[in-house]
Amino acid sequence: MIPVRWQEIEELRLGRLDRADSGGVITGIRADSREVGPGDLFVALNTGIRYIEAARARGAATLVPDEQETALGALAALVRSKSEARVVAVVGSAGKTTTKDVLGALCSPHVPTIWAEKSLNNEIGLPLTVCRLEPDTRVLVTEMGMRGLGQIAALCSIALPEIVVVPHIGPEHLALLGSVERVAEANAEAIASLPTGGTAVVPARAEELGPYLARDDITVRRFEAHDVAQAGRMTRFSLNDQVLELELPFTQRHHAVNTLAALHAYSALGLPLERVADGVAAIRLSPWRGEETELPGGGLVINDAYNANPDSMRAALEHLAERAAGRRSVAILGEMAELGDASEAYHREIGRLAAGLDVHVVAVGESAKAYGSTVWVAGTDDAIAVARTTVRPGDVVLVKASRAVGLEGIAEEIANFARAWSPS
Repeated sequence: MIPVRWQEIEELRLGRLDRADSGGVITGIRADSREVGPGDLFVALNTGIRYIEAARARGAATLVPDEQETALGALAALVRSKSEARVVAVVGSAGKTTTKDVLGALCSPHVPTIWAEKSLNNEIGLPLTVCRLEPDTRVLVTEMGMRGLGQIAALCSIALPEIVVVPHIGPEHLALLGSVERVAEANAEAIASLPTGGTAVVPARAEELGPYLARDDITVRRFEAHDVAQAGRMTRFSLNDQVLELELPFTQRHHAVNTLAALHAYSALGLPLERVADGVAAIRLSPWRGEETELPGGGLVINDAYNANPDSMRAALEHLAERAAGRRSVAILGEMAELGDASEAYHREIGRLAAGLDVHVVAVGESAKAYGSTVWVAGTDDAIAVARTTVRPGDVVLVKASRAVGLEGIAEEIANFARAWSPS
């Protein structure tokens, strides 16, 4: 981390500080006591106060904040003020983490780059990401999530992005926001935060973003799905009158479209398009986003259980049908959360899509009854039991749900019991 003088932290008046033996300078800000050492500041979040003494024993300074989100934001803003890094904010309804992971990997061979770990995208995760800035960092790729108005604006006031990427706008958090138009409004706070000369990368067909793209002091780059052509893992992209071919470590079309959004941001950063392939080998998607595991008997299980909304569920089912290529396909689908009054209609729509694709659905959770599946179970344990009797050698299986359902372990369970199958 960029070194911060102890006096600067004291002047923020964030809570109870213990200096330890920091030598007057802090070179790391962390919220996990197991990761700290001399020169670090351990910020005790939630139950972290239990580990204050453990952190001090490791030689770290400590902070018990009066208000944890305010404290983390102030510390991150302090670190950000010392950095000349160009910051990218990835926002939107779906595809944020994949786009962030891809962009970070593509930039890293060319300039010192830091990008957010996993889905650290909220009022705690974003400041911790900003606090990873090093003196030589030239690009910081952040991810910003929201559950209501004002939240992305607050995160942008900390990170100060000059490029915003919106991979997708669609139905999410409708129980709180009420409409896709309001979802667009919340995410567009990032565009409003851009300085003069900034860049917004947006889907060409996201009409809901239209009212927020009228600024004449920023550049708006639009990308379209038809600018992506796939042949196995080789993908061709049309970008600024150039054609790029990359061999990507995934086959999902929606991930390839997210990659196109990342390529626009990469280009906006002024990095060499002719050398963009240098970073492909470093692409590592965060867990549970389309991870594929081959099964005995020629089958496959796809773990896409990190989260789900109607658009991402649709894309995952269409990909399942493509990957099945005539093999029997099974989808273990949990509910899509926070869809408000439209929840049942969206679940029914996904159920009709699955039926049209000839996908055998195992529905998990109360709201998932609306998928109209012939097999419904209440929770994860029951879903595993049904999978044991439903999944057969040669099947291609998708596991997907909103994060709160907790289906991420089912793919591993399927892989475990499938080992007992005899080769067909």
